[in-house]
Amino acid sequence: MVLFALVGAAPVRDAEAAGQRGRPTPHVVLALGDSVPAGTACGCRAFPREYGALLGRHTGASVTVDNAAVSGLGTNGLLAQLRQPRVVAAARRTDVFLLTIGANDFGAQHDRVVHGACAVNTASDCVRDRLASMRAHLATILAQIRTLRAGHPTTVLVTGYWNVFEDGTVAQHAAGAAGLRASIGLTRRVNRTISSVSRSAGARYVDIFAPFQRHGVDIDSLLAPDGDHPDAAGHRLIAAELLRAGLPRLR
Repeated sequence: MVLFALVGAAPVRDAEAAGQRGRPTPHVVLALGDSVPAGTACGCRAFPREYGALLGRHTGASVTVDNAAVSGLGTNGLLAQLRQPRVVAAARRTDVFLLTIGANDFGAQHDRVVHGACAVNTASDCVRDRLASMRAHLATILAQIRTLRAGHPTTVLVTGYWNVFEDGTVAQHAAGAAGLRASIGLTRRVNRTISSVSRSAGARYVDIFAPFQRHGVDIDSLLAPDGDHPDAAGHRLIAAELLRAGLPRLR
């Protein structure tokens, strides 16, 4: 199994550069995934570039960010994207991958979930097959990244979601409290799957559910007006959580 060295939450320092004199080793960051890293509905600097700026300040290294995220992308679409020559070339020169993917795999189940017609662990569990498919696709995505890197030092940071559907006031008005609870329930299942696959592949799972949902934060203050994407504060929060995850290296 591919393993990463563990890094704590202290200010990040490039492991190779720390033991050397001179300038820190530069980093190339590649963001892959859906509308969240793409910065949809925000009109702000999306979290991949926020993260790149933070990483540069904390390491003193030059950081280049390439954002290849695409709004509406699901895991199957990302698999196809990883076969495109432009993305293949970008991956081969990247040492830090930011990955946010999976929410769009459940778009067709939205109405059934928020209206209570998708009971967990019953015959009407409408997302069980989609979860299995997402799991398989994500495992293949991470394996493909490993193959493209061909043994070079690599960090892969994979985020979960605060909600795979809308949240906050928008969700309350559209689906009510019960619908919001149902979407959060699905989000927990999605995040558990993403976390499990990431650990098995040696990647670092980065939780953003807790910072958005459980720390007493007014979630509307972290969301764009559509209730479905982060605003500038939300993107800064995601970037900060990614920085806290450190730079675990592929062994």
